[in-house]
Amino acid sequence: MKTFRLFIALLLCAPVIGCTAQPSAKQEKASENNSDKIEAYYFHFTARCTTCRTIEARAKENLESLYPNQFKQGLMTFQSLNLEEAPNKNLADKLGVSGQTLLIVKGNEKINLTNEGFMYAVVKPEKFKEIINEKVDGLLAR
Repeated sequence: MKTFRLFIALLLCAPVIGCTAQPSAKQEKASENNSDKIEAYYFHFTARCTTCRTIEARAKENLESLYPNQFKQGLMTFQSLNLEEAPNKNLADKLGVSGQTLLIVKGNEKINLTNEGFMYAVVKPEKFKEIINEKVDGLLAR
């Protein structure tokens, strides 16, 4: 019976284990570009688990609802990019991305919200929204 429970637990966790979240680096240098535009990127692979899809959907939804004017004016964008497609590899390399990653980039700063996405997008979506709001407000204030 114990073996059966372990087997069931492993089956339930298998989709999460398959995701390769990037280590969190709260703020790093991205490039020498000093733009006022905020660009959000969700990098992923072709095969994605439910959690990965939820992070993408919630991040986009949160950004668009929190900052509708910035989106309308073109001052903020959200892009979902497949790492297995050749056109996206150059940007991924430039930003230092090699796995599922949620990045918010403004000029020479980038904020990696991947770990927060995996921790909160599914189980505490309001917490995830608060974190996005706090980090993006910080970038807008600069």
